[in-house]
Amino acid sequence: MATPRLPSRVTARSADTDGNRNNIQNLILLALPADELHAAAKKMEFVELPTHSVLHDAGESVTHAYFINSGLASVLSVMTDGKSVEVGLAGKEGFIGLPLVVGLSTSPTQVVMQVAGSAHQITAADFREVLSHSPVLEKSLNRYSQSLGMQATHVAACNRLHEVEERLARWLLMSQDRLGGDVVPLTQEFLAHMLGTRRASVTVAAGILQKAGLITYNRGSVRIDSRSGLEDAACECYASIRQQSERWEKEVNRLGTVPR
Repeated sequence: MATPRLPSRVTARSADTDGNRNNIQNLILLALPADELHAAAKKMEFVELPTHSVLHDAGESVTHAYFINSGLASVLSVMTDGKSVEVGLAGKEGFIGLPLVVGLSTSPTQVVMQVAGSAHQITAADFREVLSHSPVLEKSLNRYSQSLGMQATHVAACNRLHEVEERLARWLLMSQDRLGGDVVPLTQEFLAHMLGTRRASVTVAAGILQKAGLITYNRGSVRIDSRSGLEDAACECYASIRQQSERWEKEVNRLGTVPR
């Protein structure tokens, strides 16, 4: 599947340099104290991210970081033959460009916009400068890296151990958590890439979930008809990821180091 890069002239406008949270949906930015948000906002641009836009490629320099504002980004492990499988998802809770946080400049994964959205974009050089004066942001991104790593380990085990319909249910729940609403826009081909399986297997899995009354599967989108039923149909990985995330959130709240 071709994954077109961002166009050379991306539609962008300056971020809110007053640090106003009204136009920001990214949860990492919203949690920052006013001075750190103001410093970051002065360096950021707001960009629209079409479906299939490549934010960065495996093995190549990370030129920009992205605080996802809307939409859904897929973190992909790409093999030498071009085959890929999703190892993580990022929505408005997320950040793309984690190698930059620890002083690295290349990424082991490819990141592609699976659902069109937007982000606050910052160059690698400006990000490093902002981060050097933003202790809360640095700690938040280190914590986010733990969350994404935990997600990747569960997804890797899930792809090896669980049936396709269970994995599909888990994936839909994770996507809905990040997008909101009941409709997840996607194609059958993209789902096959995400789940590391054949398109025919996706068709069968979606049919099982639809026959059970949990989803309505149309060309280009899935409507979630029963959230609770989908949670029951999903493998244990979804509940494990959510429970660990909740435990970490409680720990952070007890520490009281990240402003709300």
